[in-house]
Amino acid sequence: MDVVAEATDGREAVKYCRHSRPDLVVMEVHMPEVDSLETIRAIKRESPGTVVLVLSVYEDSDVLADTLKAGASGYIPKTATPQQIIDAIRRTLEGAYALDPRLTTEAFLSLVAREQKENPSPLAPKGLSGVEHASGPVPASLTQREVEVLRLVARGHTNRQIALNLFLSMSAVKKHVHHILSKLEVSDRTQAAVRANELGLLADREDE
Repeated sequence: MDVVAEATDGREAVKYCRHSRPDLVVMEVHMPEVDSLETIRAIKRESPGTVVLVLSVYEDSDVLADTLKAGASGYIPKTATPQQIIDAIRRTLEGAYALDPRLTTEAFLSLVAREQKENPSPLAPKGLSGVEHASGPVPASLTQREVEVLRLVARGHTNRQIALNLFLSMSAVKKHVHHILSKLEVSDRTQAAVRANELGLLADREDE
């Protein structure tokens, strides 16, 4: 791992991301000049491929939910060991989430509640008819394989783990994830996970 830049505030971080396009940004929740949520959103606009990992002294599920909604892929406490931080970096770079398990469930429920409050319209994207799933309507355009991949994405599996679990190649998994985001009209894996929960795709497979 190489450190390509260091920033003293959010504005500077966004500037470096615009020019350096780093694979990963590790940042604090509270920063001067620009708040962390706006910084995350700006980083994702300027460099969509950059993964954001948030470190915080606060173990707050609402703050975690806010950072995920803004576009972060990880949120870990500053009490984490160096090895835990390294593991979190590797997980996020592999396409998974790096989250404190004690806060994850509360944060996920908070995200779902907010999404439903902000978007009370039918869950299926416009123009797509729904087909009934055991727990709710699933967009008809999603194939059975894409539903399987979506379930694993929602549970925080990396592309590599999905490939091993479903006996697929890495390129096939990436293609499925791309199609899922497009069909659900969401921009990232976090939003896809929220949508999967809304569609009831997690409730009947808790043993996986």
